[in-house]
Amino acid sequence: MTSNAPIGKCTILLACCLTWLSIHFLTGQSNPKIKIGLRDFLKEYLNLNSLPVYHQDTYIAQTSSYDTSGGNDDGFSGKYSYLYHNLDSTLTIFETKGPGVIQRIWTPTPSEDSLEFFIDDLAKPAFTIRYKDLFSGQVYPFVAPLCNNQLGGYYCYLPIPFNQACKIVYKGKKTQFHQIQYRTYPAHYELQSFSLKLQSAEKKSLLDIKDLWSQSIHNPASFYLPSVISIKESKKNLTLNPGQVLNLFNSTMGGRILGIELGPAGAFSGLDKNVDIKITWDDETQPAVYCPVSEFFGYAFDKPSMKSLLLGSDGDKNFCYFPMPYDRKARIDLIYRKRGTSSLPALTIHSKIFYLLKPREPAKEGKFYTFRSSQHTTLNKPHTLLDITGKGHYVGTILLAQGLKPGMTLFFEGDDSTAVDGQYRMHGTGSEDYFNGGWYALLDRWDGSYSLPLSGSLDYSLPFCRTGGYRLFLADKISFKKSFFHSIEHGPVGNAFPAIYTSIAYYYADRPPKHTLPPQSNDTRGYQPDTLIVYPQLLPFNIEGDIQSVTKWAYPTGGLTYYFTVTSGSLLRTTFAEIPEGHYQLALDYIQSPESCEFSIWQRQTPLTGWNHADHDQIRRIPFQNFTPIHFDRLNQTLTFQFKTEGEKNKFILNRIFLIKVHP
Repeated sequence: MTSNAPIGKCTILLACCLTWLSIHFLTGQSNPKIKIGLRDFLKEYLNLNSLPVYHQDTYIAQTSSYDTSGGNDDGFSGKYSYLYHNLDSTLTIFETKGPGVIQRIWTPTPSEDSLEFFIDDLAKPAFTIRYKDLFSGQVYPFVAPLCNNQLGGYYCYLPIPFNQACKIVYKGKKTQFHQIQYRTYPAHYELQSFSLKLQSAEKKSLLDIKDLWSQSIHNPASFYLPSVISIKESKKNLTLNPGQVLNLFNSTMGGRILGIELGPAGAFSGLDKNVDIKITWDDETQPAVYCPVSEFFGYAFDKPSMKSLLLGSDGDKNFCYFPMPYDRKARIDLIYRKRGTSSLPALTIHSKIFYLLKPREPAKEGKFYTFRSSQHTTLNKPHTLLDITGKGHYVGTILLAQGLKPGMTLFFEGDDSTAVDGQYRMHGTGSEDYFNGGWYALLDRWDGSYSLPLSGSLDYSLPFCRTGGYRLFLADKISFKKSFFHSIEHGPVGNAFPAIYTSIAYYYADRPPKHTLPPQSNDTRGYQPDTLIVYPQLLPFNIEGDIQSVTKWAYPTGGLTYYFTVTSGSLLRTTFAEIPEGHYQLALDYIQSPESCEFSIWQRQTPLTGWNHADHDQIRRIPFQNFTPIHFDRLNQTLTFQFKTEGEKNKFILNRIFLIKVHP
């Protein structure tokens, strides 16, 4: 027996060691690294199941070229467009540690110079690409629709994951505007680092995104896996009378709304915006959504204008495909506000509500909310898009901006800024930049309404001094744990431009807003200015005879000056299709010079003025000179300049046209 004692001790020791190793092994296996890669990020553009899901353990931020001194040099000089110079005079424009993913790169000023992307290994680039080719569609996998350019802006939404670190080096001497948004993850994540050589599943996801986003007609089922076959539909055709509340959907079982379709779209057009949509979850004291129908679906001031991937208007149908999970109850109402003693017509409404009987998972998902703000801007204070406490994520912005000072839309020089959980995380470079555009008031850039899947312009009008834009955040949704503050400036510096800003913020959160202001007639009616300033750079011109033109940034009007070289008898006609019917006083901002000719103003074959001498022995600007009354209606929207030249006096130099409303 004594001879077996050492063997027993060894056996016990061996058993203990095996037990420790087993526990250690099993513990390690029960908490493995969470592995994600490009395909996982691409799924967020295809399948909306994950949109309400929290990203509470990630950090989202943005690097940009904004003027850190508080001025408006957000990339013009290049002073604020890099983090540091490298020894070879190249510029590092982005650098962070991982694991993480770049989710958006935007610029209005791409160049022929190259970008080097250092991923994990900061000693040598993982790949090099010409800056323009991030958006040209010529270098795979940087292809449309995730990488594209429109409205003056160039954007890349192709996710670029990295596991340890990422750095971007600009291989030129000067770069200008850019924004780079990224998300980092805690150490228990392992990201598959980006490679130009995509795997077959990643290639398929890119093709699926192209196919889905290019479809002209969507429905909620387009955004969910084929296994989701239990989508239900509630369809109603009802008459809505002034002063009435009309119920579209009322559920007393937990579930999630997958889509709202509402028509006819024309029923909600007009400046008054009298019909509101109100959505309430689970008997909450504050509604989740309460705003004019037209604003919720992205109308531009008085008419449908937006057709994004998830929200907008398609023909005569308004649609919203944001998933909206709720716990126990859901109610959707339309409210038709009366307008004093004015008579309003009854409206015939068609609605479809798509839903699933799958309750929200409170630990994982937020509820869908909006926040509406409509107010005159305040000096030295930006417009607040959203200011809340709680946890959740931000997924969309609609902004309508109406200037109150006639002329150029200088309020759109304002930057967006974002604080997440009390930390300042993002600062933009201009308002149209925030909406993936660039260079407002220039031809084929930010110059009119144009819809893209994730962003777009809702309107642009220099005569009315107004514009608007929208942006959706899907894979790049802005996550917060405790608080979120999102704002946008009005004007180049100091928030000094007087305007009316109306915004809708779309977000998911764990709690309703503390208070919601019901829409009122005094803050929903559209604004119509009396003084309209028309810049020739966005006017359609028709020419008869020999007329040549050159444009220059010559005078401090905010716009281009047109230098016309004309001949006697030549005609220059323009059309004012967006000017409301009515009587106006016409005035000009023009230049007198030794080379200027005579001109007269006509409306079709009717002369409105005699011959006006623009020649002068010196070059001088006439910033405002009244010329003639004029009337516009839908059948008579044109204005024609006729010219009389003599020798070298053959120039007509035009800055702006003023139309001042004459009230009866």
